Amino acid sequence: MVVTVGVLLAIVFSLIVLGMIWGLLFVSQPLEQSPNDAAFIDLMSTIVVFLTGTLSGLVASNGIKNRNTTSEDLDD
Repeated sequence: MVVTVGVLLAIVFSLIVLGMIWGLLFVSQPLEQSPNDAAFIDLMSTIVVFLTGTLSGLVASNGIKNRNTTSEDLDD
């Protein structure tokens, strides 16, 4: 279940980043940025930051859960 959620979040993250890069590189931009474009880029940046934190939290929590702890590890 956690792997599925992580994979889906990674796919969404990748699509957003690739879409933003595509828009910056291959779409002709006017010299001045419109307010709608600025708001869209700000929104996408916030979503990418949120997804980065979520993905890192999932990876960290899954790694902690799968870690085997024995009494020998606790003595060190």
